[in-house]
Amino acid sequence: MEFGRVTPEEVPTIDFTLPPDGVQTKLTLDNLPAVAGDFFVGCAKWGRKEWKELIYPKKTKEADFLGEYVKHFNSIELNAVFYSVPKEDQILKWRETVTANSPTGNFIFCPKFSRSITHIKRLKDADFITDEYIKAISAFGPYLGPCFLQVSDNFGPANIGILENYLQKLPIDLKLFVEVRHKDWFIGEAKSDLFKLLAKYGKGAAITDASGRRDCLHMELSTPEAFIRFVGNGGKLLDSDKARVDEWIVRIKQWLENGLEKVYFFLHQHDEADTPLIADYTIEQFNLHLGSKLPRIQFISQNSLFG
Repeated sequence: MEFGRVTPEEVPTIDFTLPPDGVQTKLTLDNLPAVAGDFFVGCAKWGRKEWKELIYPKKTKEADFLGEYVKHFNSIELNAVFYSVPKEDQILKWRETVTANSPTGNFIFCPKFSRSITHIKRLKDADFITDEYIKAISAFGPYLGPCFLQVSDNFGPANIGILENYLQKLPIDLKLFVEVRHKDWFIGEAKSDLFKLLAKYGKGAAITDASGRRDCLHMELSTPEAFIRFVGNGGKLLDSDKARVDEWIVRIKQWLENGLEKVYFFLHQHDEADTPLIADYTIEQFNLHLGSKLPRIQFISQNSLFG
């Protein structure tokens, strides 16, 4: 992921402290009872050749990467369907792969809305394509998690009416998280209006934690579920990433105590070669401090482990 990328030299100068909870978070979690919570931790892609001899056996064929991925994770932020509206037969093949390889069967896909809807149509006159998209992802059946709708970087607050018109047409039971990137969404009334709108339609707000875009770290929950996209720097900066995960543990624990029901935590790196390392650390800390019982990642070589 290139979004929010900075140079390695800049990382030590960045304040990675999580901002205070937003107004909508306090409204959403007001007077909710504490719950145990469900936890989903994963990556954005399974097709990483660099993961051979890390978490995939050396001779794994690319066609078998998903089958290996589901042995380690219980979810994926599915970016593959962003580039074109998925075909139902492809979805069914992925579903069959999970059925055959997931040790628990407790796996979910969180498919990204296709760019033909969000970036080309820009949510206007997109009813037909949206219907095709929803029909296709419905083939995931029990493996379908919440969807992820990311509007383009230049889709600013002037388009809030278009966003509302689109959201109100979606099925009420379609679980969805929305990510905005235009900087003006995070200022003043535009920020308040956005999260009120999402809460009105029962749609979530994706929170993106990227080094170079701290404004996207809005800390607003419009539903009692958190969808967090964590963009680490990896490599020699892995300790910095771990410290950031530690901060998230503290905040998520507070949210759980106030009624947060589910956590979706997806790990990204600018160089995805070592994403499983920070993912495993995240799982370890979730288990230790949040009461999750997620299986740790099984690395091929003990030399891959750290910390």
